[in-house]
Amino acid sequence: MPGTAPQQQPSPSPSDPVVRTAAGALRGSSEGGVAVFRGIPYAEPPVGALRFAAPRAVRGGGGTRDAVAFGPPPPQAGVFGMDTLARASTGDDWLTVNVWSPDAAPGAGLPVLVWIQGGAYVIGMSGLPEYDGGRLAREGGVVVVTFNYRVGIEGFARIEGAPDNRGLLDQVTALEWVRDHIRAFGGDPDRVTVFGQSAGGGSIAALLAMGHGGGLFRGAVAQSVPGTFFTPELAADIATACASELGLRPTTGDLWAVDPATLAAAGDALTAKLGQWVGRWGRPAYRTIPFAPVVDGDVLPATPWQALAAGAGRDVALIVGHTRDEQRLFTVVEGLLGEVTEERAAGALDALAPGPEGARRYRAAFPAAGPQELYELVNSDWLFRMPSLHLARAQTEGGGRAHLFELTWPAPGMDGIFGACHGLDVPLVFGNLAHGQTTALLGEASLAAEELSARFRDAWTTFAAHGDPGWPPYDTTRHLTRLFDTHPAVTPYPEEASRLLWQEHGFDALPLITR
Repeated sequence: MPGTAPQQQPSPSPSDPVVRTAAGALRGSSEGGVAVFRGIPYAEPPVGALRFAAPRAVRGGGGTRDAVAFGPPPPQAGVFGMDTLARASTGDDWLTVNVWSPDAAPGAGLPVLVWIQGGAYVIGMSGLPEYDGGRLAREGGVVVVTFNYRVGIEGFARIEGAPDNRGLLDQVTALEWVRDHIRAFGGDPDRVTVFGQSAGGGSIAALLAMGHGGGLFRGAVAQSVPGTFFTPELAADIATACASELGLRPTTGDLWAVDPATLAAAGDALTAKLGQWVGRWGRPAYRTIPFAPVVDGDVLPATPWQALAAGAGRDVALIVGHTRDEQRLFTVVEGLLGEVTEERAAGALDALAPGPEGARRYRAAFPAAGPQELYELVNSDWLFRMPSLHLARAQTEGGGRAHLFELTWPAPGMDGIFGACHGLDVPLVFGNLAHGQTTALLGEASLAAEELSARFRDAWTTFAAHGDPGWPPYDTTRHLTRLFDTHPAVTPYPEEASRLLWQEHGFDALPLITR
């Protein structure tokens, strides 16, 4: 799906809403009954002396600042043309937040939903139209916040002389901004829920493992959590290869003066030939994943599964889940739909199935599956489905509460080729069914899509307000799961064969990827 330009914003007028925060006054715009404030800096630009540094919270200024346009996004990889979109925006004030409020009065006390976008840790910009928070805020009675954070080499490469997981540190700083300022926009800082998908869901899992949940948010919604968390050794090895694309070393001294767009292009160059590194890096190279959070023992002390099982998230209510056909989106994008051979399926099983007998066990668990189904099953399970399921299990084992869901409704776009694929939940959660990159999944507007979107939005906003999405918590006996479909239901976890296979054979080795 090609990238979609951020929406053009109206010019300010004297009647537009103004809020006064501890950092200064902000003038936004009124759109459809919602007060909207865009491009508010939450940290100093991470360039110059702050390049590759931990974020530094922005200082307040005098006067009234116009907040009607999204801030420039951080440097992007070339996936879906995001690098081109990023170059269309000028400036280095990458770290900004955006706020949609149905009642921007300091005493409104509305629940707050803070979105962390995905993008494989290499792309992501909050100004995309699919992340517009207007409908969610207006119909759900919540304040919606989105923000940019550093991705790719800037945010997640292991660079000597720089802290690891700079993208995660950006997220913490953005959440601290919400804690300190959201009351001015009508939000309740004691009722903050983070929600995110794909790399955003993985980031939320990491934030829980980092111990920030109790102080910065009370609820978390992690959609399609990827199981990719790297050891320091693997991350350093990948960073070395990436810097070598420019004839440099992965140090702040070597990379500090490299143009950010050039550095992002070096990441793309390495990504294009990751297949050459399968023998050395294994699964990340096989799945073309050059960057992920690093379990460095400092910023990120343990994997989310380890940390939550030890009780790190017990004070935060959690919704976690995935789509049924996670892999299908990638199969279509890579031109493999209907083209998966027995050889390719066998290669995927050998690379990703758990344990020494994993490939054989997959074939035994799904005896009627052909090559494409096996290929998609093991890819979906390894990258998203089993990490999400087991995050719920770890939260429960650690004394916390988790609610599990699966989206099983097949996307109607392009004659239904996508199934219930990765990313389908994003437009449904925001209610943006006719705008953005994800419109190709939905096709023409339909009553079914509207009704399903309403169910998602009601569950997420009710959870933000009251801590209960409307279905029972997950437990390790019944495995109850909310199915989002034309006919919603709560059932035992539907992917039982995969659950048993990964629970009994190899899940303990899944979360931390080593060389």
